[in-house]
Order: sequence, then structure tokens, then C-alpha cells
Amino acid sequence: MVFETPETAQRAPAKGRILETANTLFYQDGILNVGVDRIIAQSSVTKATFYKHYRSKDNLILEYVKSRRAAVEAETQSIIDNAASPHDAVLGLLESVAGELTKPDFRGCPFLNVVAEFPDPTHPVRVLISDHRDWYNESLYELMRAAEHPFAGDAADELMLAKDGALAGGYAGDTIAAGAAMARVVKRVLSDAVKV
Repeated sequence: MVFETPETAQRAPAKGRILETANTLFYQDGILNVGVDRIIAQSSVTKATFYKHYRSKDNLILEYVKSRRAAVEAETQSIIDNAASPHDAVLGLLESVAGELTKPDFRGCPFLNVVAEFPDPTHPVRVLISDHRDWYNESLYELMRAAEHPFAGDAADELMLAKDGALAGGYAGDTIAAGAAMARVVKRVLSDAVKV
């Protein structure tokens, strides 16, 4: 999977290659299983170039999470902005998650994968992911509030859990069943909204 955001496209070629390589390897094999030497070799850069751009693996990990976060938030916001209604926006987000489940290189939620590798909730990577999850949950809340759901906060939490469950369950087991279960939760949550 080649992962490119508007930010990485504008970076110096070596810096962008390093981040793209890290993105692929971190998602495919896990952050703690991928060493700097492997990233350097597969990026076709020198150690000096790697350290010039990132200074450490920790800095690269932070950039990896930031770039993933930026891409997901941009896609999410685009879906919301282009939807005709809050109902349609939630369905669009569901379709986006369901699309991830069917990709041949699907390996679960990259954010949940990272969280599993960094148990300290105060670690900068965990803070970034927590902020991202708060943003996503707030986006769902605003959609449910706009749809006049009587319990918008609870609805947002249920949608978030359904997304997380589908991404985790889809990787660990049956992607079709995970997607179908997520769709049932979304349908039930949306059925309580006043505006459809």
C-alpha cells in the first residue's frame, strides 16, 4: 500500500520515501518489529539522510501517526461536507470503513494497532491518537446532534465502537461478518434519529 497525503507529496523525495516506507512497514509488520536499518534499506537512503530528516525512529513514528491522522481526518471531513444530510454522512463513513475491510493489504485499524504497541497513555503517540479519536467521536456527535438523535453522545459512542469493532474484528476474523454487524449497528442508531 502506498500511502500519500498532500503533505508527503510536497516533501523532499528522500523524506517522503522514508515516510512512505515506514507507513507500509509499520502497518504491515508493526512498529516495534521494524527497525531503522530496514526502513533505510527499503527507502534507498543513507543513515545520514534518515537522521537528517527524522533524527530518530520516535520522530518517524510521530510523523507516521500524524500523516495517517491527517489523511483520515481529511477523508472523513470530505465525506461529511459532501453528504446531503447527517444520515448520508454517517452512511458515507460506514462505506469508507467497509471499503477498508475489503482491501487486500487490510491489517486492521492503524491507530488501534499503534495503541497496542504503546501501553503508556501519556506517550506522545498515544496522545496524538487520543486527540484523533476525540475528533472523530466529536464529528459523529455533531452528526447525531444535527440529525436530532435524542441521545447524540451515546449514539456517537455506539458508532465509534461499531467502527472499532469492525476494523478489529475484520482483521482478526471474518471481514464480511464484521462489516455486516457494523451496518446493523449504524442502521439501529440512525433509526432513532428524527431527521433522516
